[in-house]
Amino acid sequence: MTSAEDGPVLLVAAIALVDPDGRVLLTRRPEGKPMAGLWEFPGGKLDPGETPEEALIRELREELGVDTEESCLAPFTFASHGYERFHLLMPLYLCRVWSGRPEPKEGQELAWVRPSQMTDYPMPPADRPLVAMLRDFL
Repeated sequence: MTSAEDGPVLLVAAIALVDPDGRVLLTRRPEGKPMAGLWEFPGGKLDPGETPEEALIRELREELGVDTEESCLAPFTFASHGYERFHLLMPLYLCRVWSGRPEPKEGQELAWVRPSQMTDYPMPPADRPLVAMLRDFL
């Protein structure tokens, strides 16, 4: 665990898209990116002046080709994790309403996963604690 003194605090928003069957969409980081091969919740860094909700709407469109609205995003929990070069603060939102069919737009793999099976998917350290909370809630 690192402290904020060891690097900047990085704010990244993430989302759990939940389908009508209660499955959650995970994306697999493509080769060439940090933590390649690990599964994570879709989302990304906030642009300057952007709210977490605005970032998620933008990221969903860019990464997956789906559209949603701020009223469809429900704040759920957050992760706070110290990596070697930065400290990650990551709010996780739930979303059950969007338009379009998620498609990989940035070379990533997609998987619809039941919360009880998410532990079978290797994830970055910051994402792992969120799995139990989702499993208990969904």
